Amino acid sequence: MGNLASRPEIMDVRSHGSGVATRYSHGLGVSVMHLALPIEGNGRLLGYARASRSLSDIEQRLTRLRTVVALGAVLAMLAAVVLGLVLARSFVKPVKAMTAVAEGMARGDYNRRLPATRTDELGDLARALNQTAKSSQNRMETIITDRNKLLSLLRGMVEGVVAVDRDERVLQMNSAAGKILGASPETSVSKPIWEVTRVRQVCDTLSRTLKSGRDVKDELRLATRSQDRVVEMLASPLFDGEGELVGAVVVLHDVSDLHRLQTVRRDFVANASHELKTPIAAIRALVETVIDDRSMRSSDQASFLAKIWNQSIRLSSLVTDLLTLSRLESSPGGPELRPIDLRDSFRVAVHALLPTGEERGIAVHTEVPENPVQVLGDPEALGQLTTNLLDNAIKYTSRGGQVWVRLKTGNGQALIEVQDTGMGIAPQDQARVFERFYRVDKARSRELGGTGLGLSIVKHIAVIHQGRVFVESTPGIGSTFRASIPISRSLQENPPS
Repeated sequence: MGNLASRPEIMDVRSHGSGVATRYSHGLGVSVMHLALPIEGNGRLLGYARASRSLSDIEQRLTRLRTVVALGAVLAMLAAVVLGLVLARSFVKPVKAMTAVAEGMARGDYNRRLPATRTDELGDLARALNQTAKSSQNRMETIITDRNKLLSLLRGMVEGVVAVDRDERVLQMNSAAGKILGASPETSVSKPIWEVTRVRQVCDTLSRTLKSGRDVKDELRLATRSQDRVVEMLASPLFDGEGELVGAVVVLHDVSDLHRLQTVRRDFVANASHELKTPIAAIRALVETVIDDRSMRSSDQASFLAKIWNQSIRLSSLVTDLLTLSRLESSPGGPELRPIDLRDSFRVAVHALLPTGEERGIAVHTEVPENPVQVLGDPEALGQLTTNLLDNAIKYTSRGGQVWVRLKTGNGQALIEVQDTGMGIAPQDQARVFERFYRVDKARSRELGGTGLGLSIVKHIAVIHQGRVFVESTPGIGSTFRASIPISRSLQENPPS
């Protein structure tokens, strides 16, 4: 074997007291492990002993062990993958379901719910999501209900309402505001207010409110074809929950009727005062003359007394007509209407004025249907309607003229028609003859004792009976006044016994 002193294991013994080395043996064709130990005797080193062992068996065992370990590792990995897939599936499926519910809530779908049977953290999260969805659904239903209520209120309001954001873009507009501003509420949303309407004053009012953050009140006058409209505007700022200005809202209140009524009231007071003042002044002047002139002849006194009597009659008629108008307008719901045969009140009114027509030399012709004319009405008021129309016809028809008074039915209406051969009414006056104190010929009207309220009373009576009154006239030929009253079909079919 030669000298082994230079072998690594022998050299390790010299330095460390033992030596181990493994190397390939070309003679044996295998790897060999060598162990060397010192040999000592009598306290001195005698030599070295070396033992060698072939590693072929060990390598075979290690190979088998590596194979077993590798196979075990593969099996363990496969088991871990399968177990991981199962566990991942058990976690991923509920997470995906939670994601779907959360995405549905983001889209506004609050009806989906998660199964909450698990007792782990995922179960707690599922229950929390279900509670969140339920709370959000309740809040959304409350918001939608409140929004629908608000929209219903806006649609039902007679006042116009326009809401804009900070950029003056329309957020909401109801139909009343659309009518006032001449805009379409459906197409106005998200558009600038100055683009929606040409009423500049509304835009300016909203701009002032947005700049100042305070209420702004103003009045708007709109010129239309029929009549001018007066609109009161009140603009108020809109704030969010943190007090930040986010927009403004303007309320448009059409007070045209109120202004018109105030004008009518002022005109009525002025006209009534003037009409009452005239006979009172005449009576006072006549009485003062009689009192002051002690030597007045009896014939002159009689003449003055006759004039005083005429003026007192005129004053009495004026007061009576004013009281009649007041009664018609102030009665809540108008006079009490009851089933009547219109022929009765018609005949009474006509017969009462026949002597007046004969006295003035005017022929009065009457036409009354044979069958009952059943209506719901106030017999006194309807009789006064006929009386006023016939009295006007007699007053404004010259001696030798003719007047026709007719009661007719047709198209579900009872028609009271008074036709005369009098002076007639000019076209420009026909639309105003039903106004209070309006006279076509003021001098002749006062001479004949007219108050200027007769036709106004006729119109009021027709209106409270749900009817109409209109006139056709040709100057110099005559006039025809017609008042229509609805016939009660139930009374026509079942007349009262």
